[in-house]
Amino acid sequence: MAETDTTLVVVTGLSGGGRSTVARALENVGFYVVDNLPQALLLDMAELAVKAGGAARRTAMVLDVRSRAFSTDLAEAIRELKERGYAPRVVFVDADDEVLIRRFESVRRSHPLQGDGRLADGIAVERGLLEEARDQADVIIDTSHLNVNQLRRRVEELFGGEDARKLRVTVISFGFKYGLPPDADFVLDARFLPNPYWVPELREHTGREEAVSAYVLGQEGADAFVEAYADLVGATTAGFEREGKRYLTVAVGCTGGKHRSVAIAEELAARLRRAGLAANAQHRDLGRE
Repeated sequence: MAETDTTLVVVTGLSGGGRSTVARALENVGFYVVDNLPQALLLDMAELAVKAGGAARRTAMVLDVRSRAFSTDLAEAIRELKERGYAPRVVFVDADDEVLIRRFESVRRSHPLQGDGRLADGIAVERGLLEEARDQADVIIDTSHLNVNQLRRRVEELFGGEDARKLRVTVISFGFKYGLPPDADFVLDARFLPNPYWVPELREHTGREEAVSAYVLGQEGADAFVEAYADLVGATTAGFEREGKRYLTVAVGCTGGKHRSVAIAEELAARLRRAGLAANAQHRDLGRE
């Protein structure tokens, strides 16, 4: 296939994970979105998008378990798309089992694969079917701790830029007590720095505020820590781009995800931008305390 300027995105993932929200967000940034596309038609749709151009120059194809009536091998369909010379960006939405169960129960829906079993059984079957497709994903978005607006912003930041073909770096702050972000490529631990929580005048503020940021970044070792990881990310980006990776997630953790990790994430993202990288900071656990 001749090289084109068509951008193709394949969206899949767990039922209840947020595919519909991702689809709407992609529409908001100018994508032509085809929802519930049978995976057997993935290649045909890609060819149509390339030929059509115009409004279809940015096309997203959303696939889920309902399309199993036509074909069950999503991973093979994605592989074939790549072998034909297309370069789809595969987005996989995921969430913890407990979160998915709560979401299904809140809308009083059964899981499409649970049959006569429990919700958990249907989720387990779907995870097994999608395991290889998850491994092929360019970006995995864990929505366990994201509301609809946060998920929409994440998608818009990933796909809304003018130069969406460049490697994009997302620096996520988090609290270790809430668990590691499962989509992280690098995990940084900022707990070696003094905790502003124990400074009364800073306790109720966050790492996005100047007083807390100045306190955290002014500690011994903080500047060297940020600089070392900015250099590390900078040293790996060219290699990742050569290997076809378009999204890099750097997770910065502290105890609760309110002070140290937030300040470090904001500063690291700013330094990466000054170095010419497309980088943004997000804060997974800010406000959870």
